[in-house]
Amino acid sequence: MDVNGTVAEGFEPVRDAFVRNFETLGERGAAVAVYRDGHKVADLYGGTRDVDGSEPWQPGTAQIVRSATKGVAAAVLLLLHQRGELDLDAPVGEWWPEYKAAGKERTLVRHLLAHRAGVPVLDRPLTPAEAADPVLGAAAVAAQAPVWEPGTDHGYHPHTFSWLVAELVRRVTGRPVGEWIADEIAGPVGADFRLGVPADGAERVGRVGPVTGEESAGALRTRPKRAVTDAYADPGSLTRRAFGAITPKPDENDPVYRAAALPGSGGVATADGLARIYASLIGEVDGGVRLFTPETVELARGEQSAGPDRVLVVNTRFGLGYMLHGSASPLLSPGSFGHPGRGGSLGFADPESGIAFGYVTNGFRKSVTADPRAQALVRAVRTALTGA
Repeated sequence: MDVNGTVAEGFEPVRDAFVRNFETLGERGAAVAVYRDGHKVADLYGGTRDVDGSEPWQPGTAQIVRSATKGVAAAVLLLLHQRGELDLDAPVGEWWPEYKAAGKERTLVRHLLAHRAGVPVLDRPLTPAEAADPVLGAAAVAAQAPVWEPGTDHGYHPHTFSWLVAELVRRVTGRPVGEWIADEIAGPVGADFRLGVPADGAERVGRVGPVTGEESAGALRTRPKRAVTDAYADPGSLTRRAFGAITPKPDENDPVYRAAALPGSGGVATADGLARIYASLIGEVDGGVRLFTPETVELARGEQSAGPDRVLVVNTRFGLGYMLHGSASPLLSPGSFGHPGRGGSLGFADPESGIAFGYVTNGFRKSVTADPRAQALVRAVRTALTGA
């Protein structure tokens, strides 16, 4: 398998792991980028741009990154807090009065970020066309009654996170969240990340394939636990209802869906774009822009939710908008924070080592919070740092 790109001296294990992903894990097309202390130390790509095509993956090939988008969207709310425009401990209804309906008046901003808001489901799921309408999405989640008292428990909000964050950003700033990311994050950092891809801007976006493999909560299990299997099989479970908040499943190759600025699942990025954003959260990139202050980094990775996840049916850990290192989402070290995309992509930062990581792929698997290919690359980064 031909792999293109470069690695800095000492980071050769990342190249080796990337090659093995194609040889042994069925990778079709992918890219990985790693920064250390704001400087790129790995930038690799290989395979085909489209999962079902033959055109080679190019340096600028981008892919939809699913829930890895959440880590970038979370940065919007934390930056608004950092700038004094948003209080994490204030009720969401302070900016969004309609959200007070159905027993949600005590929901705090931090509850949205930490998956403690209690609204991972919609009693009436939205169609893909409805989901792409920010007005309809916001109205649906504002009217939804919580399935637990906000703030008292946690459960992953796979789809409703999109409308919660998008509408709160619009209420606070008066701007669409995709525009805010472009102007205040991706643009200043020089990151190839877009939320909402216009039809005439899709020429670099590869086609993703249908999900393959066995449903699993994590990367390293050969078979998922029975509770996880049962939860995904039961149409009435909180798990199925949460992942079914958009029904039927959207076609992620559809230009209309890619144009929808869904901050929980619709980001399109190169591996470098994803890694570069995370590098900018913990330090200056190439001696230039830094987005998070040290205090905001601690907010991002400070544990807000931990233990049994009512949606994912495994133990999860969340900071403010970010998954934290744990059995369900193994990252580089206990201090890492980031977000996977279901069945593939991953972006994270590790402040202690100065590492920022981005991985994108066109082949989605049924792993939910950690993918074997991404995890192989994370282990390779750890080997490069420790020599073991």
